Amino acid sequence: MSDDDRLVSGRKGSGDGLNIDAALRPRTLDDIYGQERLVENLRILIEAAKSRGEALDHILFYGPPGLGKTSLSHVMANEMGVNIRITAGPAIERAGDLAAILTNLRKGDILFIDEVHRLGRAVEEVLYPAMEDFALDIVIGKGPSARNIRLKLPRFTVIGATTRLALLTAPLRARFGAVYRLDFYGEDALCKIINRAAQLLDVPIEPAGTEEIARRARGTPRVALRLLRRVRDYAQVRADGVITAAVARDALTLMEIDDLGLDDVDRRVLETIIEKFDGGPVGLETIAAAISEEADTIMDVYEPYLLQLGFLERTPRGRVATPRAYKHLGYQNNRSGQPPLF
Repeated sequence: MSDDDRLVSGRKGSGDGLNIDAALRPRTLDDIYGQERLVENLRILIEAAKSRGEALDHILFYGPPGLGKTSLSHVMANEMGVNIRITAGPAIERAGDLAAILTNLRKGDILFIDEVHRLGRAVEEVLYPAMEDFALDIVIGKGPSARNIRLKLPRFTVIGATTRLALLTAPLRARFGAVYRLDFYGEDALCKIINRAAQLLDVPIEPAGTEEIARRARGTPRVALRLLRRVRDYAQVRADGVITAAVARDALTLMEIDDLGLDDVDRRVLETIIEKFDGGPVGLETIAAAISEEADTIMDVYEPYLLQLGFLERTPRGRVATPRAYKHLGYQNNRSGQPPLF
């Protein structure tokens, strides 16, 4: 595999699952449900750039994983009629790697950088003039005889995606002309996403089955599509192939996903805080060690939804389980020994 194949690719692997993921991606802004205000802003951005005959301004998407940051970058490229080159911050290890990518871009192309907050400092130094001046500074030679050469680049667009906006350096963040946050999706939007995917997958699904999956999808399209595929498997093997409410409920129960979409790790996080640390406060690293999970995984993947549900609080002293969490998990008393406040 060449360096370009390793660093810049529209796929992260091979296999039917990833081909299905690609097929289910939205193609246009009209295919995106939910995020209405964001879609309207992007529509204006695209129409303005096309009317001027210019490349899009640099865009930064941030928010929890699975909300469609990568899909939106594909939609932007499709709407603009340009090519998209895809890479990730950790994959660009050297400044020369980024220089190789930039010199292969054409006018108007989109360079999508996932996990942009994980770019190295030396790589960022190359990216700054590329984004601001569309130029690439190259140093030839060493010592007193070294000289700097500036190569002009075609006007292109960088779309960055991150789950950790606070870790993005201020100079890099300032070079994005448009910064948008993606929020969790409502059940209505998730139902539309699930129905569209079921139609593309040729899976018969009843409205009640759609609602059952959407309710347990954690407000996240990626989770909704993953659950749809697993429920489809269950319906094919244990039922007549049609996803009804009962079939969806049985399948998701077998997967240990409860009515609110909490899975085994979510429950372990809350139960650890309640049972081992008397409801908190307790530090994130301590929780991670207690359940043998990475602290970053808990913070990026599990905490946002638990916070949204009101099951968890972040305090200066650590994480605290709320009375809502006690009630949902069936605990009769909170950490003060009193009944939950309902």
